[in-house]
Amino acid sequence: MMDVRTLIKHCFLMAPIEEKVKKLEIQHLMKDSRIVAQNGMFIAIKGANCDGHTKIAEAMKNGAVVAVVEEVPQDSSIPYIIVPDTTRALAQISAIFYGQPSQAMQVIGVTGTNGKTTVTQLIGQLVESLGGTPGVIGTIHNRIADQTRKTVNTTPDSLCMQELLAEMVAAEVNIAALEVSSHGLYGGRTWGIDFDVAVFTNLTQDHLDYHGSMENYFQAKSLLFSQLGNLAATENKYAVINWDDPYGQRLCQLTSANILTYGCHGEGMLQAVDCEIASNQTQFTLMYLDQSYQVSTALIGEFNVANLLAAIGAMIGLGYDIETLIPLIPALKPISGRFQTVKNRKQVTAIVDYAHTPDGLEKVLQTIQAIAQQKIYCVVGCGGDRDKTKRPLMADVALRYADQAIFTMDNPRSEDPVRITEDMIAQTDKTNYDIVLDRQAAIFHALNLARPGDIVLVAGKGHETTQTIGQQINHFDDREVIRSYQISEGVPR
Repeated sequence: MMDVRTLIKHCFLMAPIEEKVKKLEIQHLMKDSRIVAQNGMFIAIKGANCDGHTKIAEAMKNGAVVAVVEEVPQDSSIPYIIVPDTTRALAQISAIFYGQPSQAMQVIGVTGTNGKTTVTQLIGQLVESLGGTPGVIGTIHNRIADQTRKTVNTTPDSLCMQELLAEMVAAEVNIAALEVSSHGLYGGRTWGIDFDVAVFTNLTQDHLDYHGSMENYFQAKSLLFSQLGNLAATENKYAVINWDDPYGQRLCQLTSANILTYGCHGEGMLQAVDCEIASNQTQFTLMYLDQSYQVSTALIGEFNVANLLAAIGAMIGLGYDIETLIPLIPALKPISGRFQTVKNRKQVTAIVDYAHTPDGLEKVLQTIQAIAQQKIYCVVGCGGDRDKTKRPLMADVALRYADQAIFTMDNPRSEDPVRITEDMIAQTDKTNYDIVLDRQAAIFHALNLARPGDIVLVAGKGHETTQTIGQQINHFDDREVIRSYQISEGVPR
């Protein structure tokens, strides 16, 4: 229980609050009016599909005793607190209600178009190898110590985020790694979190349906770094930035934190050189502070080496010595749905990867080219209700690097899958592709075509276990489909 006076102490108030309202004891925070929560404080959020201000009466019926609003409720007899921005207030109030949990542990925020999941998961493994207790919030799952749970968004809203961080504190997590999406940054979901390290992986085309331009997309990502380290006299913060990416170089001018750069192309304080990529490992020389270390990792490809450097850099930012971290690298395990090799009855190399951007797909296919002995088949689609401008770019990448592309459904959502594939091939004059809309049939088709020594890449969904078609969310796992493939005179059953 916490009184209203304490909860709102960081909020900008647009009108005086009655003393009796300040003294109300709050047991729950609510932003969903349907949740029954006695002695609750309801924060009315103006969302894309629903305005919480229209749900105040329902929230009060379900146990709320006060509402935080941007406008006076229709029923002015309801106790209310008026603020200019309820999204900001939600973050401020949530952080106080849960005891400022991010200040009780070290917190790493990882942002970028590609690589966030791999970097946060690698950090979790490193923390565990060091004898610590990790927490991870991200795309695959949320992890609290040795427990995992399903996720809805890559970056949860500020109320859920603070609740998760508080659970981590209760579970004695000492280091938390958070995937921080551009949507989350722009929408204020990470407000109230005291980050110790911020990591930038890369920035390539994605989410332009939301941000409108690459510059706006960059500005959203930069929010994680712009206030990091502003209290330099009392806090030691680090920005770990990919120097190979031009946007990373721009970020260095936007933060007052200590900067540790990394890269694979001859620049950066933390460097990987002489990469040798094989089908089961990558070897390289790691350079740091005029010292060199020979490294072997089960993570395949230069893009994964960059992810590994980002994770190592984040741990250095938290104060760990490079000599302590290097011996831990060989034991790091590949991440589920990220360049994951899946056994199959056809006995060809089948790889499942989450690559759903042109740059991500290109990096994966470049890596496959480096290890391929014969033909490459690429099964890929594009998501519906998402950035349409990247669709022909995805097709172009698949057609340039694969011997044969099979274009199929990803998550079409409300869009017509036929229209999505038409968008993909609209600008190409290449003919090395088939269109098989049913994703299972497309995967089987690729496996039918493949011969020993060939590689089949199934891209776009990675770890996902569902497929959204219209209003239906069906179970679908690329890995399960590959494993279920049966050979019967060349026809899958």
